[in-house]
Amino acid sequence: MTEVSQNYVGGEWVSSETGETFDVQNPADPDETVASYQRSSAVDAAEAVAAAVDASDEWRRTPGPERGRVLRRAGTALADRKDEITEMLVAEEGKARPEAAGEVQRAIDIFHYFAGKAADLGGTVKGASSRDTTLYTREEPVGVAALITPWNYPIAIPAWKLAPALAAGNAVVLKPATLAPGVVLEIAAALDEAGLPAGACNVVTGPGSEVGSEFIRNDGTDAVSFTGSSRVGETVYEQATDAGKRVQTELGGKNPTLVTDSADPAEAAEIVATGAFGTTGQSCTACSRAVVHESVHDEFVEELVARAESIDVGPGLDHEMGPQVSAAELESTLEYVDIAQSEGATLASGGGRPDGDAVADGHFVEPTVFTDVDNDDTLACEEVFGPVIAVIEVDNFDEGLAVANDVEYGLSASVVTDDHTEAKRFVDEAEAGVVKVNEKTTGLELHVPFGGFKRSSSETWREQGDAGLEFYTIEKTVYDNY
Repeated sequence: MTEVSQNYVGGEWVSSETGETFDVQNPADPDETVASYQRSSAVDAAEAVAAAVDASDEWRRTPGPERGRVLRRAGTALADRKDEITEMLVAEEGKARPEAAGEVQRAIDIFHYFAGKAADLGGTVKGASSRDTTLYTREEPVGVAALITPWNYPIAIPAWKLAPALAAGNAVVLKPATLAPGVVLEIAAALDEAGLPAGACNVVTGPGSEVGSEFIRNDGTDAVSFTGSSRVGETVYEQATDAGKRVQTELGGKNPTLVTDSADPAEAAEIVATGAFGTTGQSCTACSRAVVHESVHDEFVEELVARAESIDVGPGLDHEMGPQVSAAELESTLEYVDIAQSEGATLASGGGRPDGDAVADGHFVEPTVFTDVDNDDTLACEEVFGPVIAVIEVDNFDEGLAVANDVEYGLSASVVTDDHTEAKRFVDEAEAGVVKVNEKTTGLELHVPFGGFKRSSSETWREQGDAGLEFYTIEKTVYDNY
C-alpha cells in the first residue's frame, strides 16, 4: 500500500481538512506510484499561517546562536539520511543519482552555512552627534515568510529560502511543488528532530491555486518568496505587492553561451553540453542557446553532437541523464522540437524519444541539438525547459554579444574565450544576473547572491549568501540617550 504523507503544521503531522490526497508517479516508470500526499485547501493553508503567527514571537526572541544550533542539527539530520533522501528525489523528480546526491548535499551545506550566519546577525554601532547618545541598528525578522518552491530543485531551493528565513528569526509557511514534495517534508522532519519550536516551520502540500494563493493573500504573512515560471511569478508579484508584502521572485531563463573565435571547439562543446543537458535541461540556468563564431561553428557543432549522442539516457538511479519530470513537460519539449523544424532549423541530433526497454515507458527524451537557428525563432526566444540547445551562428564578437542579450530573460550567461579583453567585455555588457567565463551556465555557489535581470526576476531582492538574509530582515535604528 502506498504511504500517505501528512502536512507539518504547528509541530504536528496532520491530514488535510479535505480528506483528499494526490499521488506522485515515478517519471522513469509512470505506472509506479512513489507516494501520496495531502491535497490541501485554503483552509489548511490558513491554519498553517495561524500556527506560524502564533510561533513567531518565540522564535524571533530566540538568540541567533541558538537558532543556528537548531539549523546545524537539522543539516546533520539530513546528512544522516542523505542516501535515502537522494533515492526519494530520484524517484519523484527523475534526476540522475549523482545530480540528486549533489542537490541533497547542497541542502545540507546550506543549513550548515546559515547556522553560522545566524550568530552574526545583530546590527552595527554608529557614532552619534551627542555625547550622551548611543546610536546603533538592529536586524530584526520581517515576521512570517511564505515560500513557494518548484519541482526542478525540490530540496535545494526550499533549503536556500527556508534556512536564511529561519536564521533571521522568521516563522515560515512553505508550499512545495506537487510533482516532488517528499524531500521538503524530509526537511520538516529534520527541523522537528532538531528542536525547532512548534509552528516556526509549516509545510502544506497541494495545488498552488489553493495553498499558494492563500499564503500570498493571508494577512498573517509578511513576505513572499517564489521560484517558478515567469508567467506565474509575475502574477505572484502583483498579488503580493498589492497586499503590501515584501516579495522576491526568481523566474525563467533563456541562457546563452557565447563561443568566440579564440575558443577551443571541443572545450566549448563540453561546457555547453554540460550546461544544456545536465539535470535533463530542467534548470532555470540551463544553457539553451549556443552563440557561436562562424570560424569555429562547424567543428563546435560536430563536437557538441558527439557529446549529445554519447549521453546515456535512462532511469536516474543508474544512468547519466534521467527523464523529464512529467508527461506534460515531455510533451512541451517535443512540441518545441516540432516548432523548430517547422521554422526551418536543422535537427543535428536527437529530437525524439530514445529507444530501448529501459526508456520505453518513462518521460524520456533524447539530448537535442538544432543548428541554423535564427535569433528571432521560437526556439531562440522561449524557455524550453528540456535538453534542447539552439546553435546560432554569428560573424563576430559584437554580433554575438548582441544576440546573447537579445531576449526578454537575463538569468545566467557564459562566454568561452581565450581573449581576456573579450571576457572582460562580456562580463561588463552581458545582461544577466550570473555571468561566467569559460564555465557552464549552471552551477551556483551558496554564499554569493543569485538572481536575474529582466523577466528572470522581480529585481527586488537576491537569494543566497548575505543577500538571502537581507530579504528576511528589516533594520531598526535605535537612539539611546542614556
